[in-house]
Amino acid sequence: MKIIQNIEKVNLIMTLRSMGISSSDILSAIENVPRDLFVPKNLSHYAYENSPLPIGFNQTISQPYIVALMTEKLNLKSNDIVLEIGTGSGYQTSILSKLVRRVYSIERVNPLLVRAKNLFKELKLTNIITKLDDGYFGWENMSPFDNIIITCSMNNISENLLSQIRIGGKCVVSFENSSGKQILKCITISESKDHHFWEDLCEVNFVPLVRD
Repeated sequence: MKIIQNIEKVNLIMTLRSMGISSSDILSAIENVPRDLFVPKNLSHYAYENSPLPIGFNQTISQPYIVALMTEKLNLKSNDIVLEIGTGSGYQTSILSKLVRRVYSIERVNPLLVRAKNLFKELKLTNIITKLDDGYFGWENMSPFDNIIITCSMNNISENLLSQIRIGGKCVVSFENSSGKQILKCITISESKDHHFWEDLCEVNFVPLVRD
């Protein structure tokens, strides 16, 4: 089984490279974080396919390419402090933890958060701080963050949340457009909200943000 998983991991890394992911640090993190632990046991044989998978509670673990793309667009540095909204399975959180100094992560579904925290402990990931809360408002008393990553779709994003990011930092988030399609965007923060730089990345299909 281990040999098969190793082959599947190599194939996944090759797929991500072919799709344009070039960061060796991100690819190394994806190779070293065992995605099979973050999916239901009955789906573990699909863990290293480049596809999203259900994890219960109407939530999913994101497609590895989307995890890699969102992470790469943040232009992370090893000393960064990152806020993640939507812990979910904890897989994206774990990837981030391999790349930055500290990850703050907010989850609204308690059983998912408990499961993720147990995995962080099992994998000895000690630079992750979590809380059970509505992620819409961010984590203001722990700001400013170097970057924010939002792993669920939002109808809108408040300037209060964007103000929790340092000038020059980024936020990666998806919104539904007028055609009903979700578009993943990267927002680069400027001193004036009127001058934030918005970049369209690709079409995605995220579950919506769970609110109170």
